[in-house]
Amino acid sequence: MYQQQNMLSFTPDANRIMTQSNNNGIMNYVSGYPQEVDVKLKKLAFFDILATLVNPSLLAPTSSQRLHENTLYFTLSPTQATEIASNRDIRNATRVEHIVQVQLRFCLMDTATEQDDYFPPNISVKVNGKQCQLPNPIPTNKPGVEPKRPPRPVNITGNIKASPLVTNTVQVSWCSEFNRGHVVSIYLVKKLTSPQLLQRLKTKGIKSADITRNLIIDKLKEDADCDIATTMLRVSLICPLGKMRMSTPCRASTCSHLQCFDACLYLQMNERKPTWNCPVCDKQAVYENLVIDGYFQDVIASKNLGPDSNEIQLHEDGSWSVHVLKSDAQTLDTPVKPAQKVEIISDDLEVISTKCDDKSGSNHGVEPSSTTGVTVDLTLSDSDDDLPLKRKQNSGNSNR
Repeated sequence: MYQQQNMLSFTPDANRIMTQSNNNGIMNYVSGYPQEVDVKLKKLAFFDILATLVNPSLLAPTSSQRLHENTLYFTLSPTQATEIASNRDIRNATRVEHIVQVQLRFCLMDTATEQDDYFPPNISVKVNGKQCQLPNPIPTNKPGVEPKRPPRPVNITGNIKASPLVTNTVQVSWCSEFNRGHVVSIYLVKKLTSPQLLQRLKTKGIKSADITRNLIIDKLKEDADCDIATTMLRVSLICPLGKMRMSTPCRASTCSHLQCFDACLYLQMNERKPTWNCPVCDKQAVYENLVIDGYFQDVIASKNLGPDSNEIQLHEDGSWSVHVLKSDAQTLDTPVKPAQKVEIISDDLEVISTKCDDKSGSNHGVEPSSTTGVTVDLTLSDSDDDLPLKRKQNSGNSNR
């Protein structure tokens, strides 16, 4: 393990914010440097900390204005410089991927709990005089609200000088917030992948099936005391993320539900965009609290589970059975409305019959007589519509 380093070494009074009054009575800020504070940042699942290059330090105001600037210094050891240079992917010439990285993190000044990443307003970072790219601010439609950047660490490896003979300089400028302080720190970290985290999760151990079985029994006992008792629970074997059967069922120990999700898909999703929210209940499900459920792992590996069975039923004794879907289709004896028979006689005439065929079928194929139907002449003009019905019929018969 690397030795902890901190290059914030200044004169004894350099860490203080010195002020003095001029002839007009206005207070001037002479100098200000980051001061080390006892703040702990939350551990990032996809990064292992190899060394601390700059301890968490409070960004100190440098003037009476809102905009301030501080400078940090750190130097790599020969071993650290070698680790950075030897652990990189140079297959893409336009963008070199470093496995061992120098990571810059910001958070709020709060010693009570572990802090999430948090960027100060209007922040700008220069490493060795070069502008460092920060996460893009999240747009907002609220008037008067400044857009905030996503809470992520900043990889500054591409801007540093990986040499033990050169001191790296990090300049941070930001705007102060009322009644809030901000902390900065720099670490040497190793980037991990989702398959590596999945292997660590499996190595950590599998939650005993008996624990889940007792949880099922307790849940059904609680429902038995209600007015409407529940005799079984239905659980899906489909992952809510990938919409396919789970291969490694897991859930967070902080969640109270029985429904699991696939650990592999969950880690891949957070590798692309780290949110760490449970896809079932939407509560925080950080990596440290994830456990593989042995009960549902046995269910998925069971020979009693068919390839098309995606739901199971959990019973009062903690056992399970395959949920069989029942067909909801029913045959309804509803009367059928007889259809009207339409016979085309010529281009201008048609006969419409409203008389139903005999049930015995003896009249099938028999043409309707002229007495059972009404012949309508479609070539009549609009003025003929006012004639009595009898005259219309006679006129139609004469035309035919």
